[in-house]
Amino acid sequence: MGTQNIGHNAPGTPRTTTQGVLSDLRAMELMLERNMFETGITRIGAEQELVLVNDAMQPAPLGPELLELIDDPRATPEIGRFNLEFNCTPRELTGPALTQLHDELNELIERARTQGESLNVSPLLIGILPTLEPKHLGREYITPKDRYYALDELITKSRGGKYDIRIKGIDELRLSHDSVMLEALNTSFQLHFQCCPDSFVRCFNTAQLITAPLLALAANSAVLMGKRLWNETRIAIFEQTVDTAGSDIPAEREMVRRVRFGERWAKDSVLELFRADLARFRMLFGPEVTEDAVALVEQGIVPKLAALQTFNSTLYRWNRPCYGVTNGKPHLRIENRYIPAGPTIDDEVANAALWFGLMKRLPELIPDIPEHLSFTDAKSNFVSAARSGLDVKIRWIDGRAVPVRDLLLSELIPIAKEGLRSANIDEQDTERYLSIVQQRTETGRNGARWMLDSVDKIHDHGTRAQRLAMLTSGTLTRQRKNIPVHEWPLAEIDEAGESKHLYAVVGQYMHTDLYTVHEDELIDLVASIMDWEKVRHIPVENDAHQLVGLVSYRAMLKLVADAKRRTSTDPIPVADIMQRDPVCATPETPTLEAIALMREHKTSCLPVVNADKKLVGIVTEHDYMRIAGKLLEEHLRAPNHPPG
Repeated sequence: MGTQNIGHNAPGTPRTTTQGVLSDLRAMELMLERNMFETGITRIGAEQELVLVNDAMQPAPLGPELLELIDDPRATPEIGRFNLEFNCTPRELTGPALTQLHDELNELIERARTQGESLNVSPLLIGILPTLEPKHLGREYITPKDRYYALDELITKSRGGKYDIRIKGIDELRLSHDSVMLEALNTSFQLHFQCCPDSFVRCFNTAQLITAPLLALAANSAVLMGKRLWNETRIAIFEQTVDTAGSDIPAEREMVRRVRFGERWAKDSVLELFRADLARFRMLFGPEVTEDAVALVEQGIVPKLAALQTFNSTLYRWNRPCYGVTNGKPHLRIENRYIPAGPTIDDEVANAALWFGLMKRLPELIPDIPEHLSFTDAKSNFVSAARSGLDVKIRWIDGRAVPVRDLLLSELIPIAKEGLRSANIDEQDTERYLSIVQQRTETGRNGARWMLDSVDKIHDHGTRAQRLAMLTSGTLTRQRKNIPVHEWPLAEIDEAGESKHLYAVVGQYMHTDLYTVHEDELIDLVASIMDWEKVRHIPVENDAHQLVGLVSYRAMLKLVADAKRRTSTDPIPVADIMQRDPVCATPETPTLEAIALMREHKTSCLPVVNADKKLVGIVTEHDYMRIAGKLLEEHLRAPNHPPG
C-alpha cells in the first residue's frame, strides 16, 4: 500500500539523504516566503490499488506479467506480486471531474480485466482479499524490484526479524510473520486534494476531522484469514506492520509510529508536519542528492525536492502532506490514505465526492477546528470508526456525542453538496454520487456490513475455504455489475465456484475449532467429550499447543475391552492410551498426498500442524467421504456428463 515510490533511485547513505531532506526543507521555506506555490486552483487525483485473483478466487501472483500486457504508464507495481496500482490523471475539481474520474477508473479496470483473461486472472477491488493466507505472504511473492527487497530487509531487520499481529473483533487473529509482505494484505483507494499554502493548515485539520465519518462510511475490510475482525481491518494491519520501532520498547516510553493518525492539530504551516517527521524518524534509504534545492530557489527555479519526497514516502500518515510539481508549478496537496478499495467504482467515486465536497466547504465553515474539538477525540473517533464502521458513535464539534449515521445524514452530506456546488461540479454528478452516500448511510450497508452479514448467513454451512471463496466470488460478481453495495443481495454458499478448487490442500477444509486434552488429564474427560460432541479423535497437545499425541475412539473401545482384565481402579491418564507422534499433515499438504498418508498408515484422521509443530486443525476420513460425495454429485450433474 503506497510503497511504489520508495527508493526509486540508487540508495544513498543515511547521512547524505538526511542532509538532502534538511536542504529541501530550507528550500521549501524559501518557496513559501516567496509565494512560489500555485494558488487559485483545486486539483484532485486518485490512486487505485487492486488485487488479482484466479478462477479459484485465490491470489494470482501475476502482477508483473499483467503490467506488461496493459502497457500503460498509469499502471505501476505494488509490493505484492498479486497487486497492481493505477494512478489516475490529476484534474481540476470542477464541471465533469467526477464523471471523468469514474470513466478513467472504469477504463483502467476494464483494461486489466481484458488483458488478464489470457493469464486467467481478474482484477478485484476490495480492502482485504478474504482468501489471502500466510502462505501468500512469503518473500517469493514480493514483486521482483530492488526497492521492495530493500524495504523488506530494512524494516524486518529493525523489528528483530518478526512481525507479531494481534487484532480482536468478533473473532481474534494472532499472527507471527517474518516479512513486511503483511503490507500486501491491504488494498486502498487513495485520494489527493490540492490546496493553497495559506489554507493548508485549515484543510489539513479538516481532513483529520472528517477521517472518522468517512472511514465509517467506506469500510470494506471486515474479514481476514477467516476471522471477522474490525470493519476496516486494514488500519490495524498497516499500523502493526510497516513500523521500525520493534517490539521491545520500554513500557514507560512513548513511541510515535511511522503509520499513524498524528499527534496534534496543525498550527502554522505544512513545514511543521515535515519537520516533525524528520525530528522523529530517520531515512531508510533514498536517492543520492543531485540538486542544490536552495540554490535553485534563489535562482527562481522550481526544485524537485527528491530527498524530501522520498523520505515522505516512507512515512504513512493516514492524511499525508505532499509536495509536487505540475506543469512546472509547485503545489501542496493532502493525500487521503485510509479509504479501502471497492466495493464498486460507483461506491469509490461516491466516497471521493463526499471527501472532495467536505474538503472544499468545511474549512470555510469551521476554520478554527482545534478550538472546538480535542485532537484526542479526533484520534479516538478514527480508531472507533475502524473498529465499528457505520455503527459507531463519535465525539463531534463542541463535545457532542453523535451516531455517525446521523452526523452524515443531517450535516456532512449537505455540507459536501454545498462544497461540490461551490466548485461548479455538474449538478447531476453531485446528486448521483451523494445519493449513493446517503442511501448507503440510511441502509447501514457498506462493504464491511455486507461481508459480515453474508458470513453470518452461511456461517454453519460449507467449509472455511468455501465461505471465503464465496465472499470473494460474490464480491467480484456484484462488482462487475457495478451495483452500489447498499443494493447488493447477500452472498450464497454456492457462489464459491467449483468444488475442486476448494479442496486442493488440507488447509482449505480442515476443522480448526478443536477439542483437545493434555496427556496428564483423565480418559474419563476424553470419553465425555467424544460423547458430547460426537467426535472420534481427540488431539493431545502440550502447553505450547504443540501436538504430542492422539486419542482415537478405537483406543477407547480397546480400553473398555481390556477393563475386565484390569485389577487396579486408579484413574487412567491420557498418556497411557494415546498414540504418540501420530502421522500428521500441514495446511499446505496436497489432498492426494494426505489421502495417501492415511492409507499408508491405516489411520482415519490426520492432525494438522504448522511449521512450529503447533496444532492448527484436523481432517478425518469422514471429511473425505463428504468431499467425494460433493465432487461426484457435481460430476453427475454436469451438462456434458453422459446419461447412465
